[in-house]
Amino acid sequence: MTMTMKQQAFTIDERFYKVQGIRKLTDETFSIRLPKGRFKFRTGQHISLGIHGDYQSREYSIYNGENDEFLEVLVKEVKEGYFSPKLSSLKPGSLVEVNGPFGKFRVDEKKIADHKFVFIASGTGIAPFRSMVRTYPELDYKVIHGVRYGNEAYDKHEYQKDRHVLCTTGDKTGEYHGRLTGYLKDSDFVDNTQFYLCGNSNMIFDALEILKEKGFERDQIHCEVYF
Repeated sequence: MTMTMKQQAFTIDERFYKVQGIRKLTDETFSIRLPKGRFKFRTGQHISLGIHGDYQSREYSIYNGENDEFLEVLVKEVKEGYFSPKLSSLKPGSLVEVNGPFGKFRVDEKKIADHKFVFIASGTGIAPFRSMVRTYPELDYKVIHGVRYGNEAYDKHEYQKDRHVLCTTGDKTGEYHGRLTGYLKDSDFVDNTQFYLCGNSNMIFDALEILKEKGFERDQIHCEVYF
């Protein structure tokens, strides 16, 4: 069987993809865009990403929406790390290995019509929430994003202005100066809210306690721990 030009650009086999582009978001953070091809996933899931010829891989939440014609992940480079600096040096045409998708961190579609959704993220933990917002434009959502500096509000322009709260600790450029857990303590949420938390474990544990103190049940809270 003869492969089309589009198929040849997509993959060598079903696991290997050619990088389409690297998009710098800050000095340390970037996204890697790959052709989507036949890859299918549910928003909120993650993939295992490796570099062709390297023995290591890392897991990254999928950053694009289900209906986008590309596959994208969000990466923050750890300068002293082994893997992320290698990812940052990839060029268009570089080969990466993708396995997955994995995970059950998903929007309950049955609740979209009559529930509010609060997405709570630290740093690059915002990745699955961008995917969710792009996939479900009808969501009644609010994003609460905790970062150090305002320039780390990755793709902030894609969210409705009144649905995105940036919490900054290193400068005062966000809507809230301080940790996002402080914003949570100061905020009220209606009873029919579904909470989704993604990011570092300390933030998630603290946020769980705050939401519990506010009277929300564990089945209203969904977590994806990055580290």
